[in-house]
Amino acid sequence: MRYPRRANLAAMNQPEKSSPAIRLRRVEGRHNPLIKRLRQAFAHAEPTEEGDCAIEGLHIVEEAIRSSLRFRAVLFRESAQSLATRLLPQIGSHVETLLVPDKSFDSAVPSENPQGVAALVRLKEFSLDDLFERIELGPMVAVVGLQDPGNLGTILRSAEAFGGAGVILGDGTVSRFNSKVIRASAGSSFRLPVVSAKAAGGLGAIVTQLRENGVRAIATSSHKGTPLDQAGFAGAAAIFIGGEGAGLPKSLIAQMAETIAIPHSPRVESLNAGVAASIVLYEAARQRRR
Repeated sequence: MRYPRRANLAAMNQPEKSSPAIRLRRVEGRHNPLIKRLRQAFAHAEPTEEGDCAIEGLHIVEEAIRSSLRFRAVLFRESAQSLATRLLPQIGSHVETLLVPDKSFDSAVPSENPQGVAALVRLKEFSLDDLFERIELGPMVAVVGLQDPGNLGTILRSAEAFGGAGVILGDGTVSRFNSKVIRASAGSSFRLPVVSAKAAGGLGAIVTQLRENGVRAIATSSHKGTPLDQAGFAGAAAIFIGGEGAGLPKSLIAQMAETIAIPHSPRVESLNAGVAASIVLYEAARQRRR
């Protein structure tokens, strides 16, 4: 009987370097620095001091990978270690990968029933100029005073689905880093250009720049305005969506080139912001295709 050479025999007894089990570093306690950063990022719905955003869930982490985001760390719940076999081959070897006790993991994430994986990732940064460069693809969407994270996530998802140039977040709008926004966007928040109005000089300055660049500013209203099917979206446009209840400020509507309304049954007071924005974005895409 022939035996393998000693060197080969030693290699046979060593696990592969790419094995997920090798990469996982087990940590104890909820005071680990990465667990603390994850917890704080989720709690405050803001990036960490290093600029990383907290995300959670198998589908969302896979969307982040597909969107080529830069990962700082991936944390696995101990009882969900099997997810590492699926995800780690898709993540660079330089990324920290932790195996966390169930109790510590659950204390850091917002979900009541965690799927068992969370991560710290760097979202892509964009400027208002990036949106102007994409205006031929479809309209910008400016969201003002929108507090419901599910509605904002829906708007981000619809804007990507119907070819929007990007989204501007005005004052009083829920943070784009909110975990519910990210979940509702189903990955669109990782790819679609999103700009803070404050970082771009405020909504007043943005409306001025729209006008100077030949982009029509269009307000949406639940009752008064040009019926949606009669509105024109053939040229460059920016659609302004107001928050739940209050809608857009009158001072902002006064600066718009047009106000449009979605016809609906009078028995329904209004559509929620996510549904209204999706309908308008679909109509804009339909007209542009035609």
